Amino acid sequence: MRVEVYFDILCPWCYIGKRRLTTALADRGDVEVVWRSLELDPDGSAVAGPTAAEVIAQYQSSPERAAARVEHIQALGAAEGLELNLHKARPVNSFDAHRLVRLGASHDLADQTLEALLHGYHTEGLDIAAPDVLAALGVSAGLDPTEVRRTLAGDAFTQHVRADERSAVERGIRGVPTLVTGEGPPVSLIQDPAVLAGLLEGTPRA
Repeated sequence: MRVEVYFDILCPWCYIGKRRLTTALADRGDVEVVWRSLELDPDGSAVAGPTAAEVIAQYQSSPERAAARVEHIQALGAAEGLELNLHKARPVNSFDAHRLVRLGASHDLADQTLEALLHGYHTEGLDIAAPDVLAALGVSAGLDPTEVRRTLAGDAFTQHVRADERSAVERGIRGVPTLVTGEGPPVSLIQDPAVLAGLLEGTPRA
């Protein structure tokens, strides 16, 4: 059975959702997870600017509400064993990071590559638009150093990322993380693992 997840590395909810999906799949060895790219900000700068916490504050009505929002996200992350450092992570253009995940997928290392990127960005506060940072994270996930650098220096997997984003539009998907099981409708991945397991149980096993 195959399930698809639309994601962006910049989104802390994607890291939380990935953990919850892992829990939901704990007793199912017949499920293939396909990670689909969907940039939150396709026009985002390759130069790091304000922190994620500062960006969140821009959409809140007061500093108190902003702080509460950040604390809420961090608490949900901590419940999944994640350290979400929203005061260190700085949103940047994530396109090359998505291409790196696609390279990982070509070697059956998509999950490992995505995990390295999510941890590097959300926990360590690394600049995932920087080629050297991406190269190091790709190698840490098990990818060949030469192939990683060649990929980042060129335009490999660009069409794959764009195809994912077109498919999101066709499916009416505008946000991440979004889960699609079989021919079912898109649903949010931010649900209790037991609920996610129930959704998967309703999908025929391979």
